[in-house]
Amino acid sequence: MAHILHIDSSPRAERSHSRSLTHRFVTDWKNAHPQDTVTYRDLGHQPVPHVDEPWIAAAYSAPETHTPELQKAISTSNTLIDELLAADRYVFGIPMYNLNIPSTFKAYIDQIVRVGRTFAINEQGYQGLVSGKKMLVITSSGGSFRPGTPMGGYNFQEPFLKAIFGFIGITDITFINADNLDSGGDEGRKESLTEASNAISQAIANW
Repeated sequence: MAHILHIDSSPRAERSHSRSLTHRFVTDWKNAHPQDTVTYRDLGHQPVPHVDEPWIAAAYSAPETHTPELQKAISTSNTLIDELLAADRYVFGIPMYNLNIPSTFKAYIDQIVRVGRTFAINEQGYQGLVSGKKMLVITSSGGSFRPGTPMGGYNFQEPFLKAIFGFIGITDITFINADNLDSGGDEGRKESLTEASNAISQAIANW
């Protein structure tokens, strides 16, 4: 039995393509694996706080020395990291904003990438502490930023996600991209969403 952490980061509701596709994946996955459990977090509608000075003070000091203020400052991070570590698999819906991820998801990353919890520093350098996990990232974008396309070099989203999650030890990452949703017109949008839907079906069979 697996436990999935499902996160959406789009501020849109019914109009969100990434949100629609992640929900399609999780629904179909649950139908195929009814024994699995899911934890859901909606960063698009319920964003987490940004890192601030009390957070930094708490993250770089021993928990037994924390004042009530520092305990409060680090509490959200503790909750999010506990969720991350408890899951075996991750399904993240992340639209592309200005060539990268939304600020809501960046705030989440800043809360979970934490020394002593998700990565360590030792004589060999940095070591990721989150191992043995699988991640599926479903992205959406108005244009096409795939490798080899004219705009491929402007895609900072996928390389960043691979780098930051690889940094904490998560390297088994699958991407499904719904692109050309605006620039491709109605036909291009339909074609891209069909391709993403087919990729979801394949991922459910093989993930």
